[in-house]
Amino acid sequence: MNQVPSVTLNNGVRMPQLGFGVWQIPDDEAAQVVGTALEAGYRSIDTASVYGNEAGTGKALADSGLPREELFVTTKLWNGPSPTWGRDEVLRAFDDSLAKLGLDHVDLYLIHWPRPMRDDFLTIWKTFEEIAADGRARAVGVSNFRPADLERLRAHSALVPAVNQVELHPLFPQRELRAVHAELGIATEAWSPLGQGGELLALPAVTAVADKHGRSAAQVVLRWHVQNGLIAIPKSVTPSRIRENLDVFGFELDADDLAALDALGTSAAARRIGPDPAVFDA
Repeated sequence: MNQVPSVTLNNGVRMPQLGFGVWQIPDDEAAQVVGTALEAGYRSIDTASVYGNEAGTGKALADSGLPREELFVTTKLWNGPSPTWGRDEVLRAFDDSLAKLGLDHVDLYLIHWPRPMRDDFLTIWKTFEEIAADGRARAVGVSNFRPADLERLRAHSALVPAVNQVELHPLFPQRELRAVHAELGIATEAWSPLGQGGELLALPAVTAVADKHGRSAAQVVLRWHVQNGLIAIPKSVTPSRIRENLDVFGFELDADDLAALDALGTSAAARRIGPDPAVFDA
């Protein structure tokens, strides 16, 4: 039985709180890896056009035999190759993603980066409004947007992003951004929820909590996300870890545990791991 709780987005769509990310999984491996995740019980799968694995992901979805209504599929517009994005370019990119996934709609479509130096995400968002109105994306949102970017959207559009997917983990807890999300009714989704390279999972504060509960460090960090009301999309290609990362609903962190993990956000180790959205334009 699928035990993952759901978060209700601002348009009433329900999204599993724990999903499976496929960043850096080659397309020819994605079908097997995503298939393993679906067999383990994941029902939310997060991909993107730039990952180059939408086709393999789509094959896994089709081969699973699961009803479409049980799946929550996210993909993203890679708004980088073209210097300017107009309606036709956005629609072509969206249609291409649907074709590769083998779907007639996605559950969530995101603008991958704000790229403020291009000053075109407002134009892109207008087309996202159209995609949402047509029902070809049950919800639309953004990724890596800063508070200032969200305020610009609010000033020019009545459609509030359902989700903002950002780097977020105990070493980079994004407290200011989460407060803005709470004010605007935007769900917070964490990419790299376990950090990268194992640094976070090896910290004594994390391993101590893990030992206390007889759980892995990854399970403890994912439980921190869950108890903070965040959506998380851990990624692994190892079947045992794929299953382990989903098994975080049979225990609870107490106030001391949460305080110990929260303190990492102001520790000497605290930092952003990925690109800074203010300057990222790859």
